[in-house]
Amino acid sequence: MTHPRVGVVGAGRVGAVLAARLQRAGHDIVAVSGRSTASQLRVQTLLPDVPLLDRAEVVRRAEIIVLAVPDDALADVALELAPLLGPGRLVAHTSGRHGLEVLAPLAHAGAHTIAMHPAMTFTGTEVDLDRGCVFGVTALPADRDVAETLVAELGGTVMWVDEADRATYHASLAHGANHLTTIVTQAMDLLREIGAEDPAAVLRPLLSAALDNTLAYGDAALTGPVARGDVDTVRAHMANLADPSTRRTYAALATATADRAETTGRIDTDTADAVRTAVIREKVR
Repeated sequence: MTHPRVGVVGAGRVGAVLAARLQRAGHDIVAVSGRSTASQLRVQTLLPDVPLLDRAEVVRRAEIIVLAVPDDALADVALELAPLLGPGRLVAHTSGRHGLEVLAPLAHAGAHTIAMHPAMTFTGTEVDLDRGCVFGVTALPADRDVAETLVAELGGTVMWVDEADRATYHASLAHGANHLTTIVTQAMDLLREIGAEDPAAVLRPLLSAALDNTLAYGDAALTGPVARGDVDTVRAHMANLADPSTRRTYAALATATADRAETTGRIDTDTADAVRTAVIREKVR
């Protein structure tokens, strides 16, 4: 079976890994582009036989073009590359935020366009090559079959996302994953402050259980002082958080947790109000 030639614009953590996965699936990766030293190192490590060329040359050589560039750069890249495309090419981007509209200049030039965002965090190394995930995909009906094939070759499964829902889709992932990193690193900092030599060892069993339980049971998995209505404990926590950023994070999340606990009937309105008042008062002290 002959696979279409693939070029990847952007050899960041995502682009380099997806290119390596497609190469393993049998595609001829004709070229990739990347300007930073880190991008060049990724190409040397993951794609040692693939030339590193400028964007224009990548587009000229490829039948399928994957745009793995930052969200805020994608529109400009699409405008830059549109004059280089002939009809019948396939252009897919990996942005979570954007759908098809950002690729309109390429569609007007005759390209088929797909948005396919991997719901995964990447290191840009070999450890990513065997990690399957869901891809949030937006495509016109005529392009859905090829989108499903491409995602399958990347070791993923498809979740169809409407154009109007792209920002909400991406917000859900950023809120769940990126903000998780912020919360966990703040918790590790607090443990270091009191002398823990290995904060990760302290937190890993607790966080793993909390994540697994939440994914399985949702709000029913909630434990801790807010869910129990232990307002004095919440006050004590706030009073002992010296770092302003951590205090703001705790206050915001304790408030949100009280809201959800009240909505689901875990605590009554008076208790939820007491939690909200406690964190507001401690936050401004």
